[in-house]
Amino acid sequence: MKRIFTLLLAAAAGLVFTAGAVLAQTLNAEGEVRRVDAANGKITLKHGPIANLKLPAMTLVFRVSDPAMLSRVKPGDTVRFAAEQVDNQYTITAIEPK
Repeated sequence: MKRIFTLLLAAAAGLVFTAGAVLAQTLNAEGEVRRVDAANGKITLKHGPIANLKLPAMTLVFRVSDPAMLSRVKPGDTVRFAAEQVDNQYTITAIEPK
């Protein structure tokens, strides 16, 4: 029984570490929140280069994949985020205050 508990604990620790590593990899851009438009599911970010989208530093309006993400940020916040092109629109798929 003690061995099973130890194995389960080790597996859970591995999952937490893996989830953290995946999140750190996906948050590959940084910026400053300029505007939050929760009603339309959009956010305006002044950001640095976004390599996977081949975007230089600029200010851009993004859609968000989950409007609930917008409740975690406000204008003036520095954030780390992940963006992808979804249906030909730049979309934030993850965001967290820095």
